[in-house]
Amino acid sequence: MTATSKIVSFAVLATTLLALVSCQSASRAPTQPTGKSAALRTMEQVASAAHKCWIASKDPAFRPYQMANELNNFGGTPRFLLVPARHYGGKPLLVVQATGNSSRVDVFGPLMGEALGSRISADITRWQGGNPSCSSAA
Repeated sequence: MTATSKIVSFAVLATTLLALVSCQSASRAPTQPTGKSAALRTMEQVASAAHKCWIASKDPAFRPYQMANELNNFGGTPRFLLVPARHYGGKPLLVVQATGNSSRVDVFGPLMGEALGSRISADITRWQGGNPSCSSAA
């Protein structure tokens, strides 16, 4: 192969590459992030702290209850429930959930009207804010 034919081959290759690059769209549409919704990310954080602080720690105030985790339900409302410890299929006594693309957590159920309600509210608010500690003093 002569020097001239090498130059011609290189020029053809460079032109081809330049043509391919110029076919690429200069501005790409921004892609929508995929994965977890804000509600699911928040509820994972809150549910993890609730399990650690209320259930796994064997906190006496929460001993009569067990957690029913429904973070990956098909309704798009990640949540967890507190139900009677001896009756897993029983009526929920506490519902903690977030909806859609919001990181706002809703808490409701009969336990909120009892003395434990203020503690539950304070714990959920702290965990929703990113503080995974088990007590407000920490």
